[in-house]
Amino acid sequence: MTEETAAPPAPKQVEFPCEQCGGIMKFSPSAQQVTCVYCGHEMVIPQSAEEVQELDLMAYFRQAQDDADTRQETVVSCSSCGAQTSFDATTQSDVCPFCGSALVAKPHAESGIRPKSLLPFAVPRERALEQFRQWIKSLWFAPSALKTAADQASGTRLTGLYVPYWTYDADTISHYTGERGDDYWVTESYTTRENGKTVHKTRQVRKTRWHHVSGVVFQTFDDLLVLASVSLPKTCTEKLEPWDLERLVPFDETYLAGFRTERYQVTLEQGFDQACSMMDRAIELAIRSDIGGDHQRIHSVNTRRQNLTFKHILLPVWLSTYRFKEKPYRFLVNARTGEVQGERPWSFWKILFLVLGLAGLGLGIYYACH
Repeated sequence: MTEETAAPPAPKQVEFPCEQCGGIMKFSPSAQQVTCVYCGHEMVIPQSAEEVQELDLMAYFRQAQDDADTRQETVVSCSSCGAQTSFDATTQSDVCPFCGSALVAKPHAESGIRPKSLLPFAVPRERALEQFRQWIKSLWFAPSALKTAADQASGTRLTGLYVPYWTYDADTISHYTGERGDDYWVTESYTTRENGKTVHKTRQVRKTRWHHVSGVVFQTFDDLLVLASVSLPKTCTEKLEPWDLERLVPFDETYLAGFRTERYQVTLEQGFDQACSMMDRAIELAIRSDIGGDHQRIHSVNTRRQNLTFKHILLPVWLSTYRFKEKPYRFLVNARTGEVQGERPWSFWKILFLVLGLAGLGLGIYYACH
């Protein structure tokens, strides 16, 4: 077998030829349309009259993955962090946007649930890059070499990425039993010694009166958002919220032109488990509010979930991974609002010198006052 026949097939990419010159069209966040990278010709994306669909979750669980709701896609897996993303068809090697490791095109086909909707990119790359630079400059106690290392990487490694999410809707009915605690005050007498003498005093003591309660609470959950990626730090992605989910548009591959798309790694079932945990926390708060009083004890909760629906959606972020002392750090920008979040290293020496400086200042003030 020759090297030519043994080479893996080129990964697929969403491409649209230019009507004028035949070049590659890419989606422009600032213009909200696709633009030819060669001649600048612009093409408006037709607005779909189709509504964003909510899918019956239990019906989907009962069925196998229907071909109508799945799609074949070609993805590349990073051998270092395991992230799976689309890959530019003209590129044979690159850097993983999640961990900064070298990435070689070894694509393989995957079958997955088809996204039903997405939020298009609205923040252009130039603005996201400026946000990145401002964020780096604002960091306290960062190593001095960090800003140089980040500037060198940010120019070429700021990647536009569609991140997979699940949303879940549910109506819940929760029957509970527990106890309500109401505080009351009593006057208590006690004996103590003051100035060598025994004295009698009184004080107010708080006590709690408990009685059993039971009840029912009703909750409605709409678009509970669950990250379907394990490649991004949750602490950062959660702080990118809120997303303007009311502006979701029906899925159209035209919006993907020029951007990478991560394949979900958290399954629909795993995402639903996380959504149930989110519901349970909200239900507990509702039960405590329903019980009232000064304290609450919850003994049992029996929750029935109904009208369960879900969506598989894609949300846009600008992602930069820069390596500092061989460790990857990720920086994310919400490509709808410009919200910035990221990971950062700390300078041990800068923190140590600050602590020593404060200690010296404290000793100086002490001796000056004595």
